[in-house]
Amino acid sequence: PADSGLWGLGAGGTVLVTGGTGVLGAATARHLVARYGVERLLLVSRSGMDAAGAADLVADLEAAGARVEVAACDVADQDALADLLATVPAQHPLSAVFHTAGVLEDATLGSLTPAGLARVLRPKVDAAWNLHHLTRGAGLSAFVLFSSVAGTLGTPGQANYAAGNTFLDALAQYRQAQGLPGVSLAWGLWEEASGMTGALTGTDHDRLTRSGLVPLTTEEGMTLLDAALERPADGALVTARLSMAVLRAADAAQTSPLLRGLLPAPKRRTTTGLAENRGPSLVQQLIDQQPPERRKTLLEAVTGHVADVLALDSRGRVDVERGFLQMGFDSLMAVELRNRLGRAIDQRLPSTVVFDHPTPNAMAEFLLRKVGLAESSDHQPVFDEIDRAESSLSTITPEARANLARRLETFLQKLNGSGSDTDTDAAASPAMTDIKSATDDEVFDFIDNELGLS
Repeated sequence: PADSGLWGLGAGGTVLVTGGTGVLGAATARHLVARYGVERLLLVSRSGMDAAGAADLVADLEAAGARVEVAACDVADQDALADLLATVPAQHPLSAVFHTAGVLEDATLGSLTPAGLARVLRPKVDAAWNLHHLTRGAGLSAFVLFSSVAGTLGTPGQANYAAGNTFLDALAQYRQAQGLPGVSLAWGLWEEASGMTGALTGTDHDRLTRSGLVPLTTEEGMTLLDAALERPADGALVTARLSMAVLRAADAAQTSPLLRGLLPAPKRRTTTGLAENRGPSLVQQLIDQQPPERRKTLLEAVTGHVADVLALDSRGRVDVERGFLQMGFDSLMAVELRNRLGRAIDQRLPSTVVFDHPTPNAMAEFLLRKVGLAESSDHQPVFDEIDRAESSLSTITPEARANLARRLETFLQKLNGSGSDTDTDAAASPAMTDIKSATDDEVFDFIDNELGLS
C-alpha cells in the first residue's frame, strides 16, 4: 500500500483505536489497513462486539489482511485500560494510538449540570489522559487525538464538548514538549451520522452550516488524516472544510474571531439599510418616530432577526402572532435571538426573554417598553404576566390542559361579569367582575394560584 510504514504504522505492531466500533473509529481502522498496511488492530469501545456493525467491520478488516481484536472497555477507567493493555502480545507491542471516542450532550451554559459535564468530559479528558499515562513509555510511533473545532472556534451549546476537546489539543502539545509523539485533530462537521451526531436535528445542522462549516465526507476526512500524519511536528491541526461564501455573507458579530482574518473587509453598501452602520441606531430611529411608526419599525426588526435565526429567506414568512416554540425555536436559537435583539437596542436582555414574550408581537411590545418608548398603560404588567403564562402552555400535560381550559372559562366569566361570587371556584380566587375592576395583584394571584403557572 501507498506510504506503507509511515510513522511505523505498518511495522507489525498493534494499533489501538478507541471508539473503534463507531463510525469514525471504523473508518479510521479501515483506512489504516488499506493505506498504511496495518496488520494488527485492537478496537476498543464500551460495547465491544455487541456494537452495531462490529461483526461486519471485523470481517471487512480481516478480509483486507488484518488481525483484529475487539474489546469492551471503558477507557476512562484507568485500571480497566491498564488490564486491557497488558493483554497486548509482546511480539506485537503497541505501536500507535488513535483516540476517536467521544460523547455529545449539547446544552446552553446555564443548563449544564455536573453530571452532564462529566458524561462529556470522561471520554475526552479522563480517557485521553489514561492513554497518555499508560503508554508514555511504550515508544509509540503515533498518538492521534480526535478533537473538534468546538474547542477552537466555539460552537453554540457545546461549552462542555469544547472544554473536553481543548484538553485534547493541550495534551498533544504537552506530549510534544516531552519529546513524545502527539497530534490533536480538530475535526469539523462530518457528513455521515454517527453515534455522537445522530441526535442532531435539522435545526442543529442548519446552525452549524451557518457558522461556515461544510460537512466532510469520509473520503475527505481520511485525506485530511493523511495530511496530518505527514506533519507530526504540528501538535494541533484544524481538519475541517469552511465555506468562504457563507462566512462572507454572515454577520461579522456571529463569526468566530479566529476566522475574521480570512475575510476581506466588508464593502460599503449605501443603497440598503444593511450597510456599514453609518445611519442612526435602531433606538435613535424609534426616538425620531411617532408612536404608531415605532411599533412597526421594531416589529420589522424583530421579524428580521427571527428570519435570520430560522434561516428563512424573508421576514415576510414570519407570523407575528405565532409562538417562537411553534416556529421551531430551541434553547440555542432563543439565546441567539436574545443576543441579536440585545445588540439591536444596545441593552442586555434576560436569558428568558424569548420564553417570557413568546411571539414577535409580544417581543416588539416588550422591547418598546425596554427602551422607554412604549405608550403608557396601567394594566401592561397584567398583559406581560399573561404572556408569561401563555409561553408555558407547551410544557403541560393533556390532563392539565383540560383542567386549565375549565379554569380559564371560569376566569373569563369573572372578567365578563357573569360569574357569581358564591361559586366554589370564585371562592378560591379573587372575585373580579370585569377587567377594569381587577387589580394587577388579583390577576397575578389568579395566574399563579389558579392556573398553576408560577
